[in-house]
Amino acid sequence: MGVITTGTTAPRRHQAAADPAEQARIAYWEEQARRLDWVTPWHTAHTWRPAEPTGELDADGEPVLSVPRIEWFAGGTLNVAHNCVDRHVAAGRGDKVALYFEGERGDRRAITYAELQREVSRAANALTALGIGKGDRVVVYLPVIPETIVITLAVARIGAIHSLVFGGFSAEALRFRVEDTGAKLLVTTDGQFRRGRAVPVKADADAAVAGENAVEHVLVVRRTTSPGEEHTVAWTPGRDLWWHEVVDAASDVHVPEAFDAETPLFIMYTSGTTGRPKGLVHTSGGYLTQASATHDLLFHPDPARRDQDVHWCTADLAWVTAHTYEIYGPLSNGVTQVIYEGTPDTPHPGRHFEIIERYGVTSYYTAPTLVRSLMAAFPDGPGDRWDLGTVRVLGTVGEATNPEAWRWFRGHVGAGTAPVVDTWWQSETGATVLSPRPTDAEFKPGCAARPLPGVSTRIVDDEGQEVPPGVQGYIVVEKTGPAMARTVWGDPQRYLDSYWRKFAAQGWFLAGDGARYDEDGDTWILGRIDDVLNVAGHRLSTIEIESALVSHPWVVEAGVAPTAHPRTGHAVTAFVVLRPEAGGTPATEITEALRAHVAREIGPIAKPADVVVVPDLPKTRSGKIMRRLLTQLYEGTPLGDTTSLQNEPAVGAIAAVLAARTEGQS
Repeated sequence: MGVITTGTTAPRRHQAAADPAEQARIAYWEEQARRLDWVTPWHTAHTWRPAEPTGELDADGEPVLSVPRIEWFAGGTLNVAHNCVDRHVAAGRGDKVALYFEGERGDRRAITYAELQREVSRAANALTALGIGKGDRVVVYLPVIPETIVITLAVARIGAIHSLVFGGFSAEALRFRVEDTGAKLLVTTDGQFRRGRAVPVKADADAAVAGENAVEHVLVVRRTTSPGEEHTVAWTPGRDLWWHEVVDAASDVHVPEAFDAETPLFIMYTSGTTGRPKGLVHTSGGYLTQASATHDLLFHPDPARRDQDVHWCTADLAWVTAHTYEIYGPLSNGVTQVIYEGTPDTPHPGRHFEIIERYGVTSYYTAPTLVRSLMAAFPDGPGDRWDLGTVRVLGTVGEATNPEAWRWFRGHVGAGTAPVVDTWWQSETGATVLSPRPTDAEFKPGCAARPLPGVSTRIVDDEGQEVPPGVQGYIVVEKTGPAMARTVWGDPQRYLDSYWRKFAAQGWFLAGDGARYDEDGDTWILGRIDDVLNVAGHRLSTIEIESALVSHPWVVEAGVAPTAHPRTGHAVTAFVVLRPEAGGTPATEITEALRAHVAREIGPIAKPADVVVVPDLPKTRSGKIMRRLLTQLYEGTPLGDTTSLQNEPAVGAIAAVLAARTEGQS
């Protein structure tokens, strides 16, 4: 396939490969890039070198492939933080609110773009004073508080690389990321407020940096400790530093430097559903271009009212969704947004509705698992208890949305009229690939619809042939966008093997999800490829069976896992979370009712062989159900990696349920 290079001043090699459609695609991304401030214009818009045989053979006699090379806006320089903060102040919008922060306890702050500029400048000066510079790695282990966004932008401002870690992760999960990145600085907090109580954090941070690593300092935000009580926090003199003593004391004037477009911006670790988590490297110019463009396209249906929009992406700031649609996308577009520290049901299940009303949220972007939780708490909707009339766009991300939950979401949160951008994308792609548009006239509940401008996908079989409508295949990204991850940190071979090897001949990115076309050519995502069940030769999607289960009035959430069966290969085993009113129903009645319901909705072949009632399902921080763990728990085999779970206690709770069932049968 060779090298495809397109640009305005550089010679175009292998120009025959860049057909008119490809040239138009590149021109589209150049147009989007011009929405940003560039210090130096690029000379080459895009270079793509696919995985190709090197002429060598590996130990098994298979051809050795080169690692793909992706480059966007070569020669261009910019500063990411300037584009997210300073340019809005320079344009006279410094008094506009950038962040409405709401703490779980009810403490609130409104931070303008001018105030954010000063805070980021202080943090950038503090980082420089601590010896952090271009290319150095900073691990951020903080909850959803303003300091998390401030330090993230400050790291970007000085050309360093950030890696955010979910504040609920264990010390071991944090240790891996600190050591894998070779971080010089860890930014953490004394504690965080979660589910109505102060949860200590510093001890886990200390345990994570206790071994061999490159950490020189631990910068600590005071969140749960009152002023004057700092001495109660475990401390390593010389290494540990208080944020309020270091950052707050720094100058609030900082002149940002311009960096090359391909300068690494952050390392995002995948969920680790198989093997050790992969550190995906995203770069500056291309990532910011696609984050900014897709945020604008998806969440601002009425350009005339853009200045009045209030955006809320509910993801934890450590998740890639928050990087793209809670930090870089919204701030690059100069919008006002909400960030919330706590859990959605504290102190009551309508906390999110309360926040939407308080700040006049216009776009509400959340996970299907949260939608299902709200549906369980308010099956008939929130009624007139909160005013949700400002909502103009709804969005979902993480997994395909069950149609029943989709209808409830639009009907009760979007007044039956708000568009739902049911987005499909991944940590690897960096930004949305498939989604309905907020300007669409009609929607199919749970359907990812079609690719956004500038990217393209296919659904293919094992040989790379496009499948007909109704047939499940692999979804591949045929043309990736500028936000595509460039490599796996420290392991480019894994980048090749995980994503590009299977369809190297075509140059396609293997997303790892199954999908199918409908008769209209729209795409339906069916879950991870390894979440497909093979029952007596029939390939069944876990998502479809789960959606059938959730449509039953007793079920609020369902996880379906394949378990070994000597005759059919796989058996369908369903783990369900019930609504409170179904709690006293006998287990046998629940099982038979749900088996019959699935048979009616899909067909007898999809009936669960067993139904297990559990208090919760294990999920990653992005809301994906860890079905692999369900299989391992049911079969009693050793558990794989659990470091990515946002609710690790769910594993023990399910194990206890299964153990009690075993005892009851003996």
